[in-house]
Amino acid sequence: MVVPQRNNFNKINNPLTFSLDALPLNSSKSFDDDGHPKRTGTIWTASAHIITAVIGSGVLSLAWAIAQLGWIAGPTVMFLFSFVTYYTSALLADCYRSPDPYTGKRNYTYMDAVRSTLGGSKVKMCGLIQYLNLFGTAIGYTIGAAISMMAIKRSDCFHASDGKNPCHISSNPYMILFGVTQIIFSQIPDFDQIWWLSVVAAVMSFTYSSIGLGLGIAKVAENGSFKGSVTGISIGTVTQAQKVWGTFQALGNIAFAYSYSMILIEIQDTIKSPPSESKTMKRATLLSVAVTTAFYMLCGCMGYAAFGDLAPGNLLTGFGFYNPFWLLDIANAAIVIHLIGAYQVYCQPLFAFVENWVAKKWPGNEFITKEIKVPIPGFRPYSLNLFRLVWRTFFVIVSTILSMLIPFFNDVLGFLGAIGFWPLTVYFPVEMYIVQKQIPKWTTRWMCLQMLSVACLIISVVAAAGSIAGVVIDLKVYKPFHTSY
Repeated sequence: MVVPQRNNFNKINNPLTFSLDALPLNSSKSFDDDGHPKRTGTIWTASAHIITAVIGSGVLSLAWAIAQLGWIAGPTVMFLFSFVTYYTSALLADCYRSPDPYTGKRNYTYMDAVRSTLGGSKVKMCGLIQYLNLFGTAIGYTIGAAISMMAIKRSDCFHASDGKNPCHISSNPYMILFGVTQIIFSQIPDFDQIWWLSVVAAVMSFTYSSIGLGLGIAKVAENGSFKGSVTGISIGTVTQAQKVWGTFQALGNIAFAYSYSMILIEIQDTIKSPPSESKTMKRATLLSVAVTTAFYMLCGCMGYAAFGDLAPGNLLTGFGFYNPFWLLDIANAAIVIHLIGAYQVYCQPLFAFVENWVAKKWPGNEFITKEIKVPIPGFRPYSLNLFRLVWRTFFVIVSTILSMLIPFFNDVLGFLGAIGFWPLTVYFPVEMYIVQKQIPKWTTRWMCLQMLSVACLIISVVAAAGSIAGVVIDLKVYKPFHTSY
């Protein structure tokens, strides 16, 4: 996953930002109308940012999600989520400038757009949901990275014992190792200084997704037929209650796989004009969602066709993929590298938000504001901030401990998708669009938009319920800090 290099999440509260009053519109070829350096993004760069942001670890759970829903409902739900994501993203693209989508003031972040268009308590509501989702994503990525590191160890162990040793190992050391790595990377002050990590992470996401697709195709060829059924996993393999909750949870997993609205505005802030940023962004969204959906359909359907009712929650770490073990090791190593970068991409906005708020609250406190230059031979001096060191280290430690307490990959992904999908992907874009376009209440257009919002709310609620039920079921046989696979 990648967020554009140009965006610095700390710039919103930067007192050195150019003043529009001192810079006439279009007065320089080097600056845009807001005084910032000329944007250079195109439909192709925006599409690349979206695709690499969307295709992440969520793709690994799609085979399991389709197994819960079956051959008809599974692909249908996936297409519906792709359509809703495209449509509401197009609405959100019009909110990059406000009040007019073509000539209005630029909004640099999602919260800026909500503040400019809706204001009031909805800004706080947006921030709470967005940053809670980012925090939850950090937990989900810690769990996912630990599972992949364990899979490398298990596949090697399984291969060495010729399948005789079940190779059960604890997840805790691997979560701690991932946490220590994140403490180090989290000390890099600004996201624009780790753009290379995002690029590497994006390449890794395509690597492991392609390997998963290839292994699924190979498994189907080995079986000689497509597994699965029209209605999904059968009663008997699971209980009727598990079937219902699994179906709900699958909706959340698919929603998580399409989540990127929380960084859409940041991506759009890189696009040059003319044509208008919203027009380019809509075309980029259509292209990228189409490519992503095609990739998701291939990975999800081939995984289900390969394993049927036994489709694993994580395609690469489930039973049946121990050989070729070296290819599995490459894929799982790619997941770990990707999640190291993705963790930073999603946590940097949260880091910046807290640090900016604290700096404004206590501007005279040197513990918070003082930057200590630490010389590094051969490199620029490192800017050490004691508050940043303590706060970011504390954040990583807390997210790691929570990951060790709730190490349920599918349940966490489903819950994140559920709580973030409706408000961030549907509700706020719809409400901002209604206000911006001044759509009268109770008109046909207003009613259709509200029906879409309510329908997605219902899906989010049942998906969250399914994920919570999954956690409850898992907790019945779970001992804290003693999880093994």
